[in-house]
Amino acid sequence: MSIAAEQTQWRVNKDRELVCVVSDSYGREETATWAPQPGSQEAFLTCPYPEALYEGTRGPGKTDALLMDFAQEIGKGWGREWRGVLFRRTFPELGDVIEKSERWFPKIFKGATYNKADHSWHFESGETLLFRHFLKEKDYWKYHGHAYPWIGWEELTTWPDLTGYLKMFSCNRSTKVGMPLRVRATTNPYGVGHNCVKARFRLPLNDGEIIGPVIRDSRDREGNLEPPRVAIRGYLVENRILLHADPGYIQRIRAAARNHAELRAWIYGDWNIVAGGMFDDVWNDAVHRVPAIPLHLIPWRWRISRSYDHGSSKPFSVGWWATSNGEPFEYNGRLYGILAGDKYRIADWYGWNGNPNEGVKMASGSIAQGIRDREADWGIAGRVKESVADGSIFDEHEPKKSVAGEMQKVGVLWDKADKGQGSRKQGWEQIRTLLKNALPSYAGIRENKGLFIFDTCTHWLRTVPMLPRSDKDPDDVDTEAEDHAGDETRYEVRKKNTQISQGKF
Repeated sequence: MSIAAEQTQWRVNKDRELVCVVSDSYGREETATWAPQPGSQEAFLTCPYPEALYEGTRGPGKTDALLMDFAQEIGKGWGREWRGVLFRRTFPELGDVIEKSERWFPKIFKGATYNKADHSWHFESGETLLFRHFLKEKDYWKYHGHAYPWIGWEELTTWPDLTGYLKMFSCNRSTKVGMPLRVRATTNPYGVGHNCVKARFRLPLNDGEIIGPVIRDSRDREGNLEPPRVAIRGYLVENRILLHADPGYIQRIRAAARNHAELRAWIYGDWNIVAGGMFDDVWNDAVHRVPAIPLHLIPWRWRISRSYDHGSSKPFSVGWWATSNGEPFEYNGRLYGILAGDKYRIADWYGWNGNPNEGVKMASGSIAQGIRDREADWGIAGRVKESVADGSIFDEHEPKKSVAGEMQKVGVLWDKADKGQGSRKQGWEQIRTLLKNALPSYAGIRENKGLFIFDTCTHWLRTVPMLPRSDKDPDDVDTEAEDHAGDETRYEVRKKNTQISQGKF
């Protein structure tokens, strides 16, 4: 009996399981093998838009819903034309998805067979679902020219960017008239691709919201209008089957969370927190983010410095810093620089094209001129006494030509950042220490210099607090994350506090 029959009810059966009972117009009842639970699962399976993301907390049944989104078209007459492919980054990560498909598909579809050698499902009416890994952008070429009316992505934030995801849209096609075309993805709010997914689907949704606003005004890199897309939020409390069978599940999740940030990610699906991030346990937005002041008002005895991480196809990031000499000043009722060494990020310039982790390919000389122009506009021209940058800009990619050399021609000079053994991890730890020092004690007193960010530094605030740790080395940031502002912050905090000479090549 179809679960789309006239009426459905959720009941506890004789085995004390919560099940969906379907009744037709004659009152005949049958227990559905699987049915979408009211709320986000129903919204996901009935979503009419070409692209949909099922995101949220742990436990609402996102993986089941992803499989069933493909399965709901089986037996509707599409036959072999209804082909799907479901991706994870590596094949071992597909284990849970495959296990769930083996649990449901044979019960729902008579004659459904799983080919373990080819990792594919084949159905009696001709439909096919493939399970595949998609690790790097170059993996797209394995599917170039293929046609998949249905494309699924499990745990979308595990990819460092959405390049491969977007390229696969060219395979989302069919020659059959009327064939539904869908791209579907699931994710929790953490992972190396957090910022890319957050930006594409304009997350977070409002509290309690299940279906987000439909995005109709987005354009691709060529300026063409993209098909509409929507984010659908799932909540653990919606999964009545899970909580009926395991009432202690929420308590165990709470107990397993290592910190408040991870708890918010797991229980509330908070997109402003990244579970397992480098700074989520020491970052406090209410403390570290401070109101900006006009830069020309910074006291002359404070030190102003600059840091730089170069990028072309990836973003470049320039950060300007003001470090207190221990003489605080007041602006709009707020004291700045209470302790000597208190460091403020006072401005930044981020070279991106509007897409997370994509650069603008600006010439080095133009970047240098942009730096000079901004400093003049802000009233700090000539006050920047220390400048530090990634040592790679001193490498000559052409004879007698380097990024640092091109910038020097415009009058912007840099010193090499500390790139010695262990400096990368030491830099992240120094940032953590400064952020922690900025937090007042229970008595409201700070004793050590801290780090603060002006609220106008939007790209630092967008990327750095949410940088994920590396799975391979938890003391380091995942190098595939959008870490450019974080990198030049490391260069800044690692440099010596003495005056740094300029322009040593």
